[in-house]
Amino acid sequence: MKIISTIDELRDQLRGQLRTAFVPTMGNLHEGHLSLMRLARKHGDPVVASIFVNRLQFGPNEDFEKYPRTFQADVEKLEKEGVYVLFAPTEKDLYPEPQEYRVRPPDDLGNTLEGEFRPGFFTGVTTVVLKLFSCVQPRVAVFGKKDYQQLMIVRNMARQFALPTEIIGAETFRAEDGLALSSRNCYLSGAERAEAPELYKTLNFVADEMRAGHLDVFQLEHQAMDMLRQRGWNPDYVSIRKRSDLQPPSAGDLAQGTPLVVLAAAKLGTTRLIDNLEI
Repeated sequence: MKIISTIDELRDQLRGQLRTAFVPTMGNLHEGHLSLMRLARKHGDPVVASIFVNRLQFGPNEDFEKYPRTFQADVEKLEKEGVYVLFAPTEKDLYPEPQEYRVRPPDDLGNTLEGEFRPGFFTGVTTVVLKLFSCVQPRVAVFGKKDYQQLMIVRNMARQFALPTEIIGAETFRAEDGLALSSRNCYLSGAERAEAPELYKTLNFVADEMRAGHLDVFQLEHQAMDMLRQRGWNPDYVSIRKRSDLQPPSAGDLAQGTPLVVLAAAKLGTTRLIDNLEI
């Protein structure tokens, strides 16, 4: 595996490659990330991964400085997966001058759910993803469904900019107890890790209630948040949305059986976890 830090060297290395499959990451790789590499290989060749902790998507009081960085262990995992190139730029490599041009998602998608609680987050995500796509020029790129809203925003961005990159969504990789794998799970204490699967159980409760015909969305959302609070969580949201655009479903949508997804974000101790479940 070649480890490359500069854009020019990356472009030289990939020149003439027409089927590149790309998996962007922020490092601290776990089995969920590695499953993305395997899916990427099914859709293209060679597989290129990136590791870059993107300052633009962190708010002023978020965990940029303490975000887990495990570069050497990440390299070993990617080598075992047969990744061809690891693009690991420094901030100076990727942003040699201040990144004054930004890509801002539309307000109805970018400022709801995660965008409401993390202002500017998706502008940081779309800006770095577009820049990484410019550097790698992949035919396909793989993103996990755990970050459901992010996947939708990146997919919409690629379509509206007519990017020659197909966006592939990978199913959420879970531990045996149901917890969605996340780099931030390492922040959890032992007791918190034992409690963490309750977030997914809460999503399943909401889904089961809706399948049983209980379609009072407002009541279900608040009931789910109360369930989490009673267990010591601090939820930001539990929200039932349409899969097509992440807008709240109307009575007509519910009557017609429009495909839905329930999304949640909640703090357990100091660790903020997100998850979702398609209904």
